Amino acid sequence: MVTACDVFVIGGGPGGTTAGALLAERGYRVVIAEKDRHPRFHIGESLLPANLPLLERLGVGEAVRAIGMVKWGVEFLSPWHTKARQEFLFADAWNKDMPYAYHVPRADFDAILFRNAAAKGADTREDCRVLEVVFSEDGSGARIRARNADGGIEDFAARFVIDASGRDTFLGRRLHTKRRNPRHNSSALYGHFQGATRNDGREEGHISLFWFEHGWFWFIPLANGVTSVGAVVWPHYLKTRTQSVGDFFKETLALCPPLAERLADAKLVTEVQATGNFSYGCERSYGANHLLVGDAFSFIDPVFSSGVMLAMHGGFLAADAADACLTRPERAPRALRAYDRALRQGLRTYAWFIYRVNHPSMRDLFMGPRNILRMQEALLSVLAGDIFADTPVWGSLAAFKALYYLHALGHLRRSVRTLWQRRLLRRRSADAAVAVETE
Repeated sequence: MVTACDVFVIGGGPGGTTAGALLAERGYRVVIAEKDRHPRFHIGESLLPANLPLLERLGVGEAVRAIGMVKWGVEFLSPWHTKARQEFLFADAWNKDMPYAYHVPRADFDAILFRNAAAKGADTREDCRVLEVVFSEDGSGARIRARNADGGIEDFAARFVIDASGRDTFLGRRLHTKRRNPRHNSSALYGHFQGATRNDGREEGHISLFWFEHGWFWFIPLANGVTSVGAVVWPHYLKTRTQSVGDFFKETLALCPPLAERLADAKLVTEVQATGNFSYGCERSYGANHLLVGDAFSFIDPVFSSGVMLAMHGGFLAADAADACLTRPERAPRALRAYDRALRQGLRTYAWFIYRVNHPSMRDLFMGPRNILRMQEALLSVLAGDIFADTPVWGSLAAFKALYYLHALGHLRRSVRTLWQRRLLRRRSADAAVAVETE
């Protein structure tokens, strides 16, 4: 027996459920296969203001508000600056219509999106692990083999496949197109704490980003009293670990006194997770009858909390592209190329900042912002995720980039020293990344 469908989606996270829900709304037979069972633990709890219109379009805005901690802004904390804290409010961005976002428990958030896709008509499968995808030589579709919750094997025949498998990068691995990102190799340690000290008032929901010697920390307060805390570091630093992951995480937290102070009376309520090879990308985002969405295509770094927004926006783009391929095959190549361009535009916008976020000149500009030529408003638009609409931020962003390069040239000796250190770290981290990934 073979189950026929129009679109088979691998993965039940934000990208896959967004695309699946939109396509099911349009009358397509959609199957979404999620290898785990919702709710399941996941990091990436901080949404951007640009997420909110997408949630409303999907019809889940009210459900997400019910589980969310309101996030009005972000604070950067640096041990290298006289003014150790700098606050940014989304209300000060170019577009004043998106003044806030939410932090959400990802287990609950992803479950809401998954159930919503089912309510819109998608055939949603949990505990369903995809084993194999074989594309037809004529580009007419694919055969998918999956193992269901009861252990039974089921075959599917789909006209189109959307890979939204996240860090599993199902098609990227099997088509041998996944590559580590040599420009930004990073690893992460993270866990959830109960009883962490938070900011007061409206600032309670601020996401806090702490720079420290080996990278940076996130501090994300959730509405249920739990706080997500993580460290993004060079893989070679993670390889210096000689004790348990939990003890190593505690020692790493102690390297940032302001963060350690906030966690002095907190209790770790989850196991500490360690993730290697955090930054990667696939060479291609599409084929004749398939697309890669969100982390299944590329992931750089969580510093600007862009992952969920890019995945969901990619889900909207994927639904349009798949619809074009299925209804107007003669326009499929153009639709797929347009999808690829839009996907890469978002990644490039964030990548430029992410590659430089630990550079001393970038830290100086973040810790001493100026709104010359509306540069600060444009930067806040990036932090808000407002990069796909018609907000005219690009000229001001170009001015900010020019200012960054001028600032780096003005501190040439420091910049050269930083460049030399980064190249050394990249070489050491490249050697360590393989070992970290397999642990």
